[in-house]
Amino acid sequence: MKLVAVTACPTGIAHSAMAAEALEVAAREAGHEIEVEIQGAAGGPGISAATIAAADAVIFAVDAGVRERSRFDGLPSVEVRTRRAIDRPAEVIAEVEAAAAEAPSRTAARPSPMAAAAPAGTSPGEQFRIWLMTGVSYMLPFVVAGGILIALGFSIGGATRVTEVEDWPALSSVFDSRVQLGALLFKIGAIAFSMLVPILAGFIAFGMVDRPGIAPGVVAGLIANELGAGFLGGLAGGLLAGAVVMLLMRINVGGALSKMMPVLVYPIVGTLVTGAVLVLLIGNPIADVQSGLTDWLTDLQGTNAVLLGLLIGSMMAFDMGGPVNKAAYAFGLASLDSGNFAVMAAVMIAGMTPPLGLALATAVRPRLFTDAERESGKAAWPLGLSFITEGAIPFAAGDPLRVIPALIAGSATAAAISMAVDAQLRAPHGGIFVLGLIDGKIGYLLAGILGTAVTAAVVVGLKSVHRDQAHADAGAAPREAVTV
Repeated sequence: MKLVAVTACPTGIAHSAMAAEALEVAAREAGHEIEVEIQGAAGGPGISAATIAAADAVIFAVDAGVRERSRFDGLPSVEVRTRRAIDRPAEVIAEVEAAAAEAPSRTAARPSPMAAAAPAGTSPGEQFRIWLMTGVSYMLPFVVAGGILIALGFSIGGATRVTEVEDWPALSSVFDSRVQLGALLFKIGAIAFSMLVPILAGFIAFGMVDRPGIAPGVVAGLIANELGAGFLGGLAGGLLAGAVVMLLMRINVGGALSKMMPVLVYPIVGTLVTGAVLVLLIGNPIADVQSGLTDWLTDLQGTNAVLLGLLIGSMMAFDMGGPVNKAAYAFGLASLDSGNFAVMAAVMIAGMTPPLGLALATAVRPRLFTDAERESGKAAWPLGLSFITEGAIPFAAGDPLRVIPALIAGSATAAAISMAVDAQLRAPHGGIFVLGLIDGKIGYLLAGILGTAVTAAVVVGLKSVHRDQAHADAGAAPREAVTV
């Protein structure tokens, strides 16, 4: 068979590429041809129309919305999470074989746009998660660019002084003054970061109804900013915009009027209704909740801060880039948007610890790991340092009952220490490469070192007790006797 596939995850870095590679290998082993389109952070060419036309079926391995999904209308399809494509690709290939065998003729009527946006078999909860993750996926480049430029501006010119520069710096002054250079970086970053909520809202709506939802969603996000509703207002505004346009798309009109709906009715009516509901009904109550969240984070001290760190760290390690991890990351972004930088620091150090801890474990006790795991351990060093938590997935997939508890222990330790020492981080991504932008570096480094050590110690301890023969047969060398 000739297969096509699309892989997409919220960050578009690790899960997308790993799912693509797993599907390619499994398809070749089953005797099929496959072309995979990775809808990742780096962009890249899509599958050509000719390839789609010649395909027998399509696989969607996605945790976020699919761009231009209508290209695949009429093809038999299977939709799974990226993690399932990574862990059990052969099963996914078998499912798409069955879907292709059972499908009606390709000449059958094409599904409606709404059917394409919400494929059959997707639960309401899963569809809701995909909508949110689509918004997060498109928002991340703005957050990362804006956050890091702001942090660099503060680092170069001083956090107070750069904010006091009112006008845009001139070309000559940028090279003569650290304050002016810092102010330039800060102002550019602030504009990028100010797009966090509008882009989140716009692409939540995009995930629900495709392009007709972008304008109402972005305007909803801008209104949320204006009202002080922040991140929570963006979530509500995006969902509201998508729901309004979804209802408009269900209105059956004929003739020339149907061609005008996407150009005039959806953006105008969708924007008007969404904006009015936000301004008149739900915007101010959401702003009060956002303000309460900000005050609560500001007042966190001592034991409460440590407990929050334990929770954040556990969530970051639990599914290594999955929905629980992304929920903790989204909370960090919301805190960043509210002016609390300690939560983002805890989120990042907790996300770095899992790959680093496993890399350390494979280095100090290689006999406990298979050949493949030892190779993954070498790659886990740069992945962990780069804040790519997905570097731990190969270990967790092979031995989840012992690896995941170790990851949770290490990440919870790291995040709790980070909160306890009140480390601050304005950059939402970057790992070790934004270390210079962290306030409280010594405590932050200590949190990372201890979290890494805890992960390594726990995983070594668990693997040293009642080690199953099946794992040893998979390629790990015999271990020496260990007293625990």
